[in-house]
Amino acid sequence: MAKKQRKSSAPSFRPFIKGFWIFFVFGTLSLALVFLLASWGVFGEMPTFERLENPQTNLATEIISSDGKTLGKFFLDDNRTDVPYSEIPPNLVEALIATEDARFFEHSGIDVRGTLRALIFLGQKGGASTISQQLARQLFVGVRSKNVVEAVLQKVKEWVIATRLERSYTKEEIIAMYLNIYDFNYNADGIRSAARIYFGKEPRDLKTEESAVLVGMLKNSSLYNPIRREQLVLDRRNTVLAQMAKYDYITEAERDSLSALKMDINFNPENHREGLATYFRMYLQGWLKDWISKNPRPAREGERDTWNIYLDGLKVYTTIDSRMQAHAEQAVQEHMKNLQKEFFVQQTRERNPTTPFLDLTPEEIEGILERAMKNSDRWRAMAREGKSEKEIRASFREPAEMTVFDWNAPTREKDTVMTPLDSIRYYKTFLRAAMMSMEPQTGHVKAWVGGINYRHFQYDNVIQGARQAGSTFKPFIYAAAIDQLRRSPCDELPDTQYCIEAGKHGNPEPWCPKNSDGKYSGKSYTLKAALANSVNTVTAQLIDEVGPKPVVAIVKNLGLTGEIPEVPSIALGTPDFNVYEMVGAYGAFANQGVYVKPVMVTRIEDRNGTVLYEYTPETKDVLSRDVAYAMVDLLKGVTEGGSGTRLRHNYNKNTQVYKEIITGYPYEFTNPIAGKTGTTQNQSDGWFIGMVPNLVTGVWVGGEDRATHFKNIVYGQGASMALPIWGLYMKQNYANPELEVSTDDFEQPEELSIRVDCSTPTPEEEENQELEDDLEDLDF
Repeated sequence: MAKKQRKSSAPSFRPFIKGFWIFFVFGTLSLALVFLLASWGVFGEMPTFERLENPQTNLATEIISSDGKTLGKFFLDDNRTDVPYSEIPPNLVEALIATEDARFFEHSGIDVRGTLRALIFLGQKGGASTISQQLARQLFVGVRSKNVVEAVLQKVKEWVIATRLERSYTKEEIIAMYLNIYDFNYNADGIRSAARIYFGKEPRDLKTEESAVLVGMLKNSSLYNPIRREQLVLDRRNTVLAQMAKYDYITEAERDSLSALKMDINFNPENHREGLATYFRMYLQGWLKDWISKNPRPAREGERDTWNIYLDGLKVYTTIDSRMQAHAEQAVQEHMKNLQKEFFVQQTRERNPTTPFLDLTPEEIEGILERAMKNSDRWRAMAREGKSEKEIRASFREPAEMTVFDWNAPTREKDTVMTPLDSIRYYKTFLRAAMMSMEPQTGHVKAWVGGINYRHFQYDNVIQGARQAGSTFKPFIYAAAIDQLRRSPCDELPDTQYCIEAGKHGNPEPWCPKNSDGKYSGKSYTLKAALANSVNTVTAQLIDEVGPKPVVAIVKNLGLTGEIPEVPSIALGTPDFNVYEMVGAYGAFANQGVYVKPVMVTRIEDRNGTVLYEYTPETKDVLSRDVAYAMVDLLKGVTEGGSGTRLRHNYNKNTQVYKEIITGYPYEFTNPIAGKTGTTQNQSDGWFIGMVPNLVTGVWVGGEDRATHFKNIVYGQGASMALPIWGLYMKQNYANPELEVSTDDFEQPEELSIRVDCSTPTPEEEENQELEDDLEDLDF
């Protein structure tokens, strides 16, 4: 009995062991079933194999300059441009692994040790999400649910997708995908945008401490915001550096040294209204939409059949040179600020009660403001809301807080209170500008500046605005006379009153143009001197000789598409043209008579590098090489002895001449330059188009309304309004030899049949001189 008693009192572990194995097997099978059900999509849609192989993320369209720089992007919500792993610096990869997933290269998507640690310590000693799991959540799962059950199921889906990603991609590809998809705030979608926006550089150029900032933001970019919470982000950066030291990516000494550095944030927000070439980018946006409408996307199941410039990650390769574009924008800013200062001096209430308008009655001014109101965004928006006209008009007279443009403000903006109607009049006081620069041999547009500030003046005066060309149209009259009548730059015509009677050349009434000063010198001018000095009477004689019709034919072949009446008065530049077309037309003179249509886009690729578009040059032979060279020689005279001679001087040495706007512009160009200034009636528009052998640049300056202008010719001429911008721009171009802007003379045809050297007598003149000499030698 004693033995039986001892045997029955001994504990039996068999039930516990049996229960453990039942629980273990059941738990394992249940867990396996959960994973299996998740993979079958029972807990929500799972990505197909095809989607895993080609995960589609929205990519911004990237605009790339001819020198390989990103000018800007087109995007709606995602400003993302993918970069391959090869362009991600090692310090960024090391910071990421040390902070987010130390065993990344050892596991297959799930870090078992990390998961157990997270379960045992309830996440107090770090989470368990691997980089692969975080990528799975970003690509396919989405924001973590606050419901516990749903959150657990989401986690299961992440595990399943993470293991699939590991089978489909290399570790390097997963790292690149993860960094490319993360949202760093401020339109910084993906590592490339983040590096550019927060540090103003490409990812490959990031320093270790900069990489640490961006990796630190991966925890929560809204919380760790370097613009709003500098100290918090600095502490987080140092935590990342500590992790890098812990895993021997950097030494303790390097950690201490880097942690002591301040954060060098170089904030460069990327949006459609800021950055380089804003006007050009907005033009390009319309160009691309037009191209898309004519070029359908290859049909694929479940995808759109049209391209989307905001989502499809197109790469648009343009002709714009980022360096020349920066020079152009800087030249416009520098000169226009000075010119505007003088304009404000002249246009005060004391000097001009109708400021900023001149020569207008109160009724005419009221008409200008009325049209501006009805064309405003405010009027259209309120009309869409169903507001009555009375309510809309009343709103224009109610003071409101607003931010307006101001040349003197550090940011070019100031906060103020004024009525919307007063703001319309305020903006009318600002002079506008446009500038385009083109390579004449290829038509490649190198710089495009449509105005003084895109945020506040969105009208693009390069291609939208057309204004009277003034004397910049005169070379086309001379070109027709040389081409049709074989005139020479050395031919002479008198500066006397000249009239074309009514009925001739379709002239409705007699036309007797005056020179700009209203006087006639009575002396004879060579055509070269007449063009250099813009002698209107000589131009009138030429168009009378050749007739308006051949002139119109030539300018149409040179790309000027506007309406041009076939009447003699066009000789003084009365038709309206834009800068884009005028530069293209002048380009034919520099390109030996061949017109090349200006081009801005050379190639378009999709996100995979497949070429979708390549441009074909549009060219036309318009003038012979002889005529084109004769025109270049004529236009060189403008900078050698005409209105463009100030390009040859240093006006710091002559402070009495236009010192308010010229001081500080030491041009002193010595190389051959061809060009033409232009000034329209009442000094409303100032033009200058300047050429060197491989670059043609046109500049226009004027008010939004023709009634906004300088009162006198001193400041209101093209030589004062527009030419300085060309000079500043070219000065900067020549300072950078990498741009290879020519300082050589224009190429002369081997056999030149048109006389351009007026210092050498013609054969007829030599023969006459010999006869005179012979007669003098005869002894009667």
